Formats: sequence, C-alpha cells, structure tokens
Amino acid sequence: MAVVLVDAGGTNIGSVRYALQRLGVDAALTSDAQTIRNADKVILPGVGAAAPGMARLHELGLVELMRSLTQPVLGVCLGMQLLCERSEESDTTCLGLIPATVHRFVEAPGLRVPHMGWNRLKATASHPLLKGLDEHSWAYFVHSYAVPVGNYSLAVADYGGEFSTVIARGNFHGMQFHPERSAAVGATLLKNFLEL
Repeated sequence: MAVVLVDAGGTNIGSVRYALQRLGVDAALTSDAQTIRNADKVILPGVGAAAPGMARLHELGLVELMRSLTQPVLGVCLGMQLLCERSEESDTTCLGLIPATVHRFVEAPGLRVPHMGWNRLKATASHPLLKGLDEHSWAYFVHSYAVPVGNYSLAVADYGGEFSTVIARGNFHGMQFHPERSAAVGATLLKNFLEL
C-alpha cells in the first residue's frame, strides 16, 4: 500500500510519519503531483495558519490536484481545516471539499485560546474511521480555529460549545486533534484510515 504525506510545510510531518511507521507503514513525504495521484492513501498534515498553508499548496501547484483525488484522503489538524470552504483566519479560501467555514474559538472565562490539551471525543455518526472509539476516548488538541458541527461530522468535542473533531465527506476525511500525539486512540484512528 502506497501512503503519501503531502509536503505542505507542516511542522508535524515528522511525528505523523513516525506514528505511521509504528503501524508498519513507511509513508513517503512528497510534493510531486504524480506520486500523490498514484498513492493508495493521501495524508495532508499541517500545523500553523490557514493562509500560509493554502499559499504553500498554490505554490506547489497542488490545489486542483487535491480537489480531484478519488482515493481516501486524511487532513490532520490544519490539514483538516484546509479541506473546508474557507477559514476566518486571514479570511482564507480553502480547498472547498467540506461545506464549512472554520471559526476561531471565542475566549471566555476558563476557556483559553488556543484550545490545548486532552479532550473527549464523542461519536455522532457510525463510520469505519471510528471503529474502536468509545466514550473513554480522549485525544490531544492544539488549535485556535475549529470546524463547526455539520452533516459531515463523525465525532465532536466540547470547548465552550461543540466542534467537529472527525469529519468525512466522500473520500475526504479529517481529524482536528493530533493522532500522532493521542496514544492508543490516535493509533487506532490512523489504523482505521489505512484500512479504508
């Protein structure tokens, strides 16, 4: 099975790659369009801001390619947000694959932004990506912007209100948390993606 990590400049690429190696998969890091097109599974990792993330995809000539992929695709953290229509962060137009606008968390007493640390995942739909997820599943988050809940949501968490933590629409999937930092839960969900 050929799995590729899209080299879109995310700082979590090394840790995602290592998490996949622990599952027996050596994912190639690439920005080559043909390699991405021919892969069995495509992962778009990302840490940072939406505008530079999209600028990097444009610079590499990968925007239309990403939109045209038919194999399973997984966006991780910022990568998940880039799958959406737009982000309020610098009013950025994203890939437009998930019908949602990414919003910034609203700061409130006891709710610091960024949302950083462990939070419980609650499944809201049945999907092969969630196999093994139960009410005791926690994941590790670091983000200031979030995807609202919609008909693409598979799982949510609560931080001053519910937001999407796992999403899917067609062959496009996303995880807002860092599966590579989320111990057994993260490993399980990555394994589920590889088995799609």
